[in-house]
Amino acid sequence: MAGPGSADTAGAGAPVGAMEEAVESIGTTLDERTTCAELADFVSRHFCDAAAVDLLPTDVPTSRHSADPDLSRVATAGRTELLSPPWGARPLTVQALDEGHPISASIDLSGGVPRQVMTVPLLAHGRLYGVLLAVRRGPAFTDVETSGTHYVARLAAVHLGHSRQHTAVRGRVLDLQRALLAEPGRPHPNLDLATRYLPAGGSTLVGGDWFETVRLHFGRTLLVVGDVMGHGLDAAVDMTAYRSMLRYVASTDLPPHRVLRRLDAAVAEDGNRRPATCLLVQVDPARGTAALAGAGHLPPVVFAGDGTGELVRLPVGPPLGTGVGGYEQATRALAPDETLVMFTDGLVERRGEDIDESLARLAGLRLPPGADAEELLDEVLVRLDARHAEDDVAVLAARIRRRHP
Repeated sequence: MAGPGSADTAGAGAPVGAMEEAVESIGTTLDERTTCAELADFVSRHFCDAAAVDLLPTDVPTSRHSADPDLSRVATAGRTELLSPPWGARPLTVQALDEGHPISASIDLSGGVPRQVMTVPLLAHGRLYGVLLAVRRGPAFTDVETSGTHYVARLAAVHLGHSRQHTAVRGRVLDLQRALLAEPGRPHPNLDLATRYLPAGGSTLVGGDWFETVRLHFGRTLLVVGDVMGHGLDAAVDMTAYRSMLRYVASTDLPPHRVLRRLDAAVAEDGNRRPATCLLVQVDPARGTAALAGAGHLPPVVFAGDGTGELVRLPVGPPLGTGVGGYEQATRALAPDETLVMFTDGLVERRGEDIDESLARLAGLRLPPGADAEELLDEVLVRLDARHAEDDVAVLAARIRRRHP
């Protein structure tokens, strides 16, 4: 990462105001590349003509006494147009880093104006994350400039450490939820099923989106999509509790609205779980019907064989965990060429848009005729740009399998 500088400000020192600016302008996000760019930009504006940052890979064990990083690679990542000839023409050799102190050197690459070079390790909590290279024409770096550069380098290193800790925790949570969602219950063989789970990108923590299938008697299958309110590890843990309770209640083979009543009462009595929305659809392939009941959840969409969609209207009760109850059931015919699509709100919701418009956009899709459940689901995700959604997306598609004579 590199930033252009001004020789006029290079000798201005490191006043308190500049350090306050550094605190506010370095580490504004949890993105490593952004932090490095902010560091290089700040240093090049206050202390030098050009700055570059070289990060060490996350899988390389490092410590305060690490050997010198490849500074020739650092230099080639910088603003080489300010330096003539390019760094690669004459390798720069600098001694090993010593207890985090910056190293300064004066070199003349072309027989003209000497360049002042300062390298500062990005050290925090005993770990080396990389090295900062600062270069300028003219006089040597003053003690104030050196200490100021060292301060902002350590500040950036602390933010890099936070970024990597966040990435590690988020990775563990995502692994947990993927493991939980990777194998929903097996539906009856007379039902084709496709599922997808897409965690939101950026710095948003994983949420409590989930799906499930419960195989019932007489060839029926209960399909479930739910969303625990909130984000983070607590939401993921509550999601597993909801799944376990639902499996137990659904095993009694009650109709969907009565399953919701029992689940709502059990969660309300527990009192330790976050509220959650939930949609249940009991599919009976033999009769070609679907019984539906919702608890604060968005309704499903059914796509016909010709690729046209229809939003299924059904009564929706309060979210689970309130103890209010009041769930009702709706029934709809489901033909073998129709595909039922259930989803969490991350699939359709867009900032500043009414939810009815969002649902209409999904139902208004014209998908390829004759697509199977997997193909149809992939097409929906692409058309709605689900991989860039602001919230997690859990989606399930089901179709009655045609009987062959």
